[in-house]
Amino acid sequence: MKVIHSVQEMQARADKVRRSGHSTAFVPTMGYLHEGHLSLLRIGKKKSDDLVLSIFVNPAQFGPNEDLSSYPRSLERDLALAEKEGVDAVFVPTDKALYQDGYQTYVELEKLPGHLCGLSRPVFFKGITTVVTQLFNIVKPHIAVFGEKDFQQLAIIRQMVKDLNFDIEIIGGPIVREGDGLAMSSRNAYLKDHMRPAALSLSQVLEKSRSMVKSGILDAKLIADQAAEILSGFPEINVDYISICDPLTLEEVNLIEGKTLMALAVGLEKIRLIDNTILEP
Repeated sequence: MKVIHSVQEMQARADKVRRSGHSTAFVPTMGYLHEGHLSLLRIGKKKSDDLVLSIFVNPAQFGPNEDLSSYPRSLERDLALAEKEGVDAVFVPTDKALYQDGYQTYVELEKLPGHLCGLSRPVFFKGITTVVTQLFNIVKPHIAVFGEKDFQQLAIIRQMVKDLNFDIEIIGGPIVREGDGLAMSSRNAYLKDHMRPAALSLSQVLEKSRSMVKSGILDAKLIADQAAEILSGFPEINVDYISICDPLTLEEVNLIEGKTLMALAVGLEKIRLIDNTILEP
């Protein structure tokens, strides 16, 4: 497994792979890998000849007072996990490699970021689309795999790839959960034992909502109100949003008539947790 820090070296490797006629799958991450990330690597491994992972904690997607400096990092551990999964190359750039002095170019969508996480994190998706565009131009993949836990991010990347005519297939990997139902996230490393019941309330809300829809309750407000009531039982939780929306436009719906996204975001002390599910009559 090759570990590459230089943009030029990564691009030269990508060109060589393409000249050989082999296909590359790419999984971009911020590191501190968990089973969710590894599941994405396995998808990429099955669908390509060459598997590339990137590890980069992207400063452009963190707003003021967010956890950029404390975001969990463990490069040695990540590289060991990547090698075990059969990764062929890991791209680990420095901040300066991607945002050199005088950097001034950003990629931004007009509509999709104006929902869900984008409302409370105004710089978040501008930072993601900018760094992903850079990584696509450096790694030059045929396939890129993103997790469905970050549903809005996946929708935005798909739209960006369509709008900018990237010749890259975007694949979504299913949410991977811990044994008790908590959606896997690198930020779960922040959770203390006493926080666990509150953190689990997100997956419990989603399960309750699916049960309501199966029983014939299709009024989005009734489902959202029930979700709010469950979350209110945990005073340490600060709800950012409870959204029941169209999975393509992310616009709120009143009635669940087909596949509908239910997405949640909360603050638990200083930890941000998100989760989602598809509701379907």
